[in-house]
Amino acid sequence: MAGSPTIGTTFALAGAGRLRAGADKTALGLGIGPTTVGLEWGQNGLRFAWMTQPIPIFGPIVTDTVAVAAAVGVQPCDLAGGDLPVQVASSGVPFLYVALNSRAAVDAAAVDRPKLCALLRPLDLEELPVFVFSPEPADDGATVYSRMFAPVFRIPEDPGTGGASGPLGAYLLKYNVVSADTASRLVSLQGVRMGRPSRIHIALSSRVGVLEEVRVGGEARPCSLLWGNSDSACATSSETTLPSSAVSQFPTRTPSRLTPFSIVLDRVI
Repeated sequence: MAGSPTIGTTFALAGAGRLRAGADKTALGLGIGPTTVGLEWGQNGLRFAWMTQPIPIFGPIVTDTVAVAAAVGVQPCDLAGGDLPVQVASSGVPFLYVALNSRAAVDAAAVDRPKLCALLRPLDLEELPVFVFSPEPADDGATVYSRMFAPVFRIPEDPGTGGASGPLGAYLLKYNVVSADTASRLVSLQGVRMGRPSRIHIALSSRVGVLEEVRVGGEARPCSLLWGNSDSACATSSETTLPSSAVSQFPTRTPSRLTPFSIVLDRVI
């Protein structure tokens, strides 16, 4: 399950005329099962797509703030702390979510893999991708400013991670960073530090305090098909095996393998 390939595939199908213009939704078969994708059309074709994601599962909370800071390359004082715990969450692939006080701290983050593994070992988890973010406001309209590191998947940093964005939105709502009223239109600004900014839209629907729907959306432009050219900025990654403990931690929604995506985007979500 991944957001960028889902949105990209939807735009590729629309561009190839495989989707009925004006249709309000379609469905794609993913490893987590049939996935609804909402469609918004403009005069020139598909202009926006919304992927419906499984309701996130929240996992263990990590309480050793000194070890967390060391694992993500920041100072303990950079951690948001307080009511924003360091926690694992998943809508199909688990991520470790680390809230930081400032955008500067997000920009300074760098994952130390041995320290990260040592941090997760007491939780019976092997290495996980790490999602760092800050709700520090700026004049760009973003709800949070974020980065995602997944060296375990051979991805040093990802400019836009739709699969992590649904749980991110649920985390923000769960810990009162956003209200139920404002949770219907959130934006995660990701990839700025690496020079590839992505604005990932998140829409949450809840009733009487219960989260009922999670959607992640954006737009994409197919640029080419690539076959193993890892030097290209649009290159695909090879098939990656998830850590076995990550699979066992979320057995009902975590696929055991991630499959390469063949339609490549020059701008993810």
